[in-house]
Amino acid sequence: MKRRSFLTASAVATASLATGCSSTHDKNKTVNINKNKKVHLKLATSWPAHFPIMGTGVESFVEDVKVASGGSIDIALYPKNTLIPALQVFDACSAGHIDIFHSGPYYWKGKNSAFSLFSGAPFGFTAEEINTWMLYGGGYELWRELYGKFNLHPFMGGNTNVQMGGWFRKEINSVADLQGLKMRVPGLGGDVFAKLGVNPILLPAGEIYSSLERSTIDATEWVGPALDLRMGFYKVAPHYYSGWHEPGSILELTFNKTKWNGLSAEHQAILEMASSKMNNYMAFEFSNENANALLKLKELGIETKNFPKDVILAAKQGLKDVVAEHSAENEDFKRVWESATLHLDKAKELSKIGLGNYLKTRDGV
Repeated sequence: MKRRSFLTASAVATASLATGCSSTHDKNKTVNINKNKKVHLKLATSWPAHFPIMGTGVESFVEDVKVASGGSIDIALYPKNTLIPALQVFDACSAGHIDIFHSGPYYWKGKNSAFSLFSGAPFGFTAEEINTWMLYGGGYELWRELYGKFNLHPFMGGNTNVQMGGWFRKEINSVADLQGLKMRVPGLGGDVFAKLGVNPILLPAGEIYSSLERSTIDATEWVGPALDLRMGFYKVAPHYYSGWHEPGSILELTFNKTKWNGLSAEHQAILEMASSKMNNYMAFEFSNENANALLKLKELGIETKNFPKDVILAAKQGLKDVVAEHSAENEDFKRVWESATLHLDKAKELSKIGLGNYLKTRDGV
């Protein structure tokens, strides 16, 4: 998104909220917008009702839109499987069966491998870095261009921050221990794990614990300590590893493009600002809740481990192989990867000199 367009939209909505009227101004004319026309939208998610952080974040978004619009935007919220199955929201929104969905771009890499890059990549962007790429490095333009082919218009809708590497039924001491493991892991991370001998499997949230318990799968990554603790994975897969596969994963709030284009400028601005609030608040809530949950996991005797060095080295080589393969097969992937890499190379220098050195100094290393 261009900064100017965001500020223009923000100004429109701020003016209308402050004065109770609906108009935009230039030097020569005033254009009135019919705020009183009520808009009904259907929003489906990939999360259960009241699911912590992700689900409750969307619930807050719906309420924010209702308040900011004075009730002129009415959003009916459908948690996963109440209207649309969890992993069918993309197709349903594309076809116009729903107007909005909340999910993760990496779930749709089967439609276009480039889509997974809009969530992030192994050893790639932190949450701050990927937000910056989206807003100022061309990420939004590429995302909307490619989603537009499916009649979709996406916004950032949250960020999980650094995710954990996963829960394993057995300890991982080398790459050899990964051979043949069945692991729930989506996106590019799944592709890289496959290079290490893992069989990646895509499962919705509600099926992960039972699959681990019945040994249908051997391992799972999910998100981070807060949601992992609530899912109870430590009871059936006690070996917990730090992560590298999703260092700052974006969640999405995506609109049917036809529906979005038919909304008034004022309503678009309200929805955009509410999504921006959700994007920020969700990332901060993850940070807070993950810190709290990590303490509880320690009290339960769960030790957080790091993958062995040979696993990390193999994963980095695996990422190079995966990127080369996808780039050769898909020009879209190549373009998005090149854009992301160009921005990441700049961001790395700042992060290393700034945050990286600060953390070493703060922790006394």
